[in-house]
Amino acid sequence: MRDAARALWLSSPDVEAARAMLDAARARARAGALPVYNPQLQAGIQNADNQQRSVGVGITLDVTGKRKALTRQADAGLRVASAGYERSRRDVTLRWLKTSAAVNVASLARQVGERRVQVLERFDALAARQLAVGDVGPPERDLASLALAEARVDQAARLADEAAAVANLVAVAPVPAAPLHAVINAGRLPAPATEQAMIDTLPELAQARAQADASDAAVSVADRARRPDPTLSLVAGTSRAGRRNDSLIGLNVSIPLPVRNNGRDLVAAASAEAAAASAQVRALQMRTDADALAARTSYVALREAAAAVGGTRAAAFDDRVAILERLWQSGEITTSDYLLQLRQSLDTALSVTRLQGDAVQAWFDYLAASGQLMAWIGDNDGATE
Repeated sequence: MRDAARALWLSSPDVEAARAMLDAARARARAGALPVYNPQLQAGIQNADNQQRSVGVGITLDVTGKRKALTRQADAGLRVASAGYERSRRDVTLRWLKTSAAVNVASLARQVGERRVQVLERFDALAARQLAVGDVGPPERDLASLALAEARVDQAARLADEAAAVANLVAVAPVPAAPLHAVINAGRLPAPATEQAMIDTLPELAQARAQADASDAAVSVADRARRPDPTLSLVAGTSRAGRRNDSLIGLNVSIPLPVRNNGRDLVAAASAEAAAASAQVRALQMRTDADALAARTSYVALREAAAAVGGTRAAAFDDRVAILERLWQSGEITTSDYLLQLRQSLDTALSVTRLQGDAVQAWFDYLAASGQLMAWIGDNDGATE
């Protein structure tokens, strides 16, 4: 399962896109750690009463802490992208497991349908032989033929359902379905064990918290941006007037005057966005807690139901078919009763299969909502159950 999940992550375009965003965030983090200002090279020449030639170098000094604020913002952005990458892997894994469960259920339903067609083909042949010797009449022979035709039509629909489930799986990533037949047939799933600490590790929560930190850092960036930094320039050259040559050396200091645009509105906007990001974290925490509770409740109900029917004769389709055939051949039940009970047995077997498949899908939803899915799959040194 772990190896299949790794192949899934390598082939999924969603994970590839999240990985590219993570690479971009890493590059921005490296850029944010670099100095804000580059040196300036100056050169000049003047021809008037005297000739002057000069060359100089200047640098703007980051005295207001712009580099520190940008580094903090870039680091928070890196954590946002990292959490987004983990979230993408978790979501793709969840879709793969759930579509795999759907494929497995459709495959099991097709197998039950194939068994029904085989039974009715044998029943139809047996009814034909008994009609020839006069044990049954033409109406009962027709019932057998009609039941076989109906079973074949139903089986075509099940084949279409399986093809649709496989198509949904391929839409997630070009990897095989997870082998869940044994899990679905067993109907035995582990009891839930959720702790708040597990929910707090959800990647969407980590992403929202990192985004809130990035918004806080953006306030500092906007505040530092409105504060001017001085530029120092050192100039050296020569001045020539007639036969006289003089050396020039000078030190210039310049600083912008924030009188037309003091940047206060940008700081206010960044502060409002930071407040909104903080509120979104609290709202998301409430939603994730509610989602985890709902997923746990749904899983417990389906798990108990699947366990209850999995150990009863409701799932013993072949045994019931054998009993019904013996009763019909001995004349204890009519052909119509045989076909009616056969359909009931089929419907029950399919319902049990679907219920167990729903329980498995609820299990995956619960693992994802409670922050346990990636550990279960064997990622991040987690233990696979």
